[in-house]
Amino acid sequence: MTEENTAVASAALTASDAAYGTPTLTVQLKMLDDGLEPPSYAHPGDAGADLRAREDVVLAPGERRLVPTGVSIALPDGFVALIHPRSGLATKHGLTVVNAPGTVDAGYRGEIAVTLLNTDRDEAIELRRGDRIAQMVIQRVEYARFLPVEELDGSVRGGGGFGSTGGFGGPA
Repeated sequence: MTEENTAVASAALTASDAAYGTPTLTVQLKMLDDGLEPPSYAHPGDAGADLRAREDVVLAPGERRLVPTGVSIALPDGFVALIHPRSGLATKHGLTVVNAPGTVDAGYRGEIAVTLLNTDRDEAIELRRGDRIAQMVIQRVEYARFLPVEELDGSVRGGGGFGSTGGFGGPA
């Protein structure tokens, strides 16, 4: 980030930022649609910043669609943006993100779009331009060095998975 960009980013911090905590990371943001609100945190302490629909969308039961948000970002190396469903939309309307969480890599500079799915069996869901449709959580990333081995180190769990610990009290 250039010295000028850093100064602009610092000047952009407002009194509302103080209410949500001091930002710990500066992310360049390019709004592709001046009529939309930029990503924002709804409450102090929230991990996810809300993303909004760039266009009106009607999703029939079982239908999925790629919905643009009008947002492009430039994440610093070592970070990722993960796109999660909004819990209220999931609970009340069955709306989810198909590939949850969606991954926005640090090198991506295009428009963030969200693949939404209406899981309701009977009702369509109607989204209007500007509606909050997903949450963007920004996290640090660890880069692994993959070491080929003949055998993996042992663990208590071993190869058990996909229900191996029980927990479902189905019919006896």
